[in-house]
Amino acid sequence: MRYAIYYTPDRDELLAGLGARWLGRDLFTGHTMQQALAGDIDPERLEIVTRDPRRYGFHATLKPPFRLKDGAEPAELAARFEAFAKTHAPVALSGLVVARIGGFLALVPAAPSQELEHLAAAAVEAFDDLRAPPSEEEIARRRPDALTGRQRDLLQRWGYPYVFEEFRFHMTLTGKLDDAVEAETLAAAARSFFAPVIEKPISLSTVALCIESAPATPFLAERLSPLQASTDVDA
Repeated sequence: MRYAIYYTPDRDELLAGLGARWLGRDLFTGHTMQQALAGDIDPERLEIVTRDPRRYGFHATLKPPFRLKDGAEPAELAARFEAFAKTHAPVALSGLVVARIGGFLALVPAAPSQELEHLAAAAVEAFDDLRAPPSEEEIARRRPDALTGRQRDLLQRWGYPYVFEEFRFHMTLTGKLDDAVEAETLAAAARSFFAPVIEKPISLSTVALCIESAPATPFLAERLSPLQASTDVDA
């Protein structure tokens, strides 16, 4: 069993509904659904290119997936999660935009946010003493030979290479796209589909404790909590 700390909007927010319809699965219930018609994209092709992110649900990673170490209990993690939410503040962004990063499409902040970087770094650190070290197989899946030296160091220390200064907030919309023309067609479709919510101010005000109950099974949001600290206080 693996756990992760994600940002995902409240299930009643428009962004959450659009994300679920784009990917074809609800992170909160696990129910699959008919995907939205996105521009001129063939529905069968959309199903294929969203297959990988569908398993994880519509989200942005704060604390990457991890197993609990021996002796750590799920109840302790849940309590720590609630404490984290109470002591950290929502993050205001000027908006989200569709971008291609690492070969895939995602919603990313329209402008850098130091507050968002601090929230993600805090999430990485806050739960790390409960994390089991990654197995050799898990490390190998990260292809360490293709990482920079700093990314390999982060992988060894924190179990994931894209944390702290390597972190980039993103809400994944597709798997890797090798065809540039297809990528731009999908990006245009995503911009149209998410138009009601992107490029507008947004408050990232909720965090989710998510669970992968068995290897390669879909993640589900077990808990969703509001970030409750005052934005006037450095949490």
